[in-house]
Amino acid sequence: MTAAGAGEAGDVRAALVRLRRTTGLPVAFGGLTDTPPAATPHLRIAELSGTGTHVLRGLGIRLGNGLGGKALALARPCAVTDYSSSRHISHEYDAAVEAEGLRSVLAVPLVVRRRVRGLLYGALRTAQPLGDRALAAAVAAARDVEQALVVRDEARALVAAARDTAAGPGPAAWERVREAHGALRALAARTCDPALRHELLAVCATLTSAGDSPVVALTPRELDVLTCVALGTTNATAAERLGLRPETVKAYLRSAMRKLGVHTRWEAVVAARRAGLLP
Repeated sequence: MTAAGAGEAGDVRAALVRLRRTTGLPVAFGGLTDTPPAATPHLRIAELSGTGTHVLRGLGIRLGNGLGGKALALARPCAVTDYSSSRHISHEYDAAVEAEGLRSVLAVPLVVRRRVRGLLYGALRTAQPLGDRALAAAVAAARDVEQALVVRDEARALVAAARDTAAGPGPAAWERVREAHGALRALAARTCDPALRHELLAVCATLTSAGDSPVVALTPRELDVLTCVALGTTNATAAERLGLRPETVKAYLRSAMRKLGVHTRWEAVVAARRAGLLP
């Protein structure tokens, strides 16, 4: 599994834990689609939480089949009170569901830019209605995964663009690398997921030459602000991009300039590039 794939799997695992905690449902499971954007969605259940067996792991969910397949097809949450006797779904997966002892089940699709990217399930081992509160909590857990997938998609596109242009000659190619670096740091600053933030900052580091022991040590926020300055943004724009107040941006910038031993914004950018802190 690639690092990106492992990160996305971690996003799903975290969402399943949250789903169980916030809904009170004892069992949760799910996975991401393994099909390209233009293809028919096909999903394999890869993550389990609270299950008593491994019978559901690796189960392939096809469009329209079972509760999950119905959620894939409709791109909206679906639920049944008693899976094995429900007349509202097909029953290709009854054997696996019964082996795990599941009765009431809900399925929430993960939808990113109008494309279904995965499913989260929650389940009870008794047949009773799943109320609106449980469904709303499951949807909230799905929204967290969707947000993380958006950030990862943007990061992958930016990294690909940066690496494609890094080997190209001329200042225009380097400007595209610098723009990608700035956008990645802005994404990292906005995400609430510490693991994802660490991954994004690690990618940013590959676009610079400072390595693990830079000559000048700037804090992450000082470097965030300096990255924005390097792209020509105003303090107000940098504040909006990073989720800070303009006065806070000014304070970080002054601190970075002091550490770099310079007196102007542009001198700070030049010094940071010479130190390998910026591409």
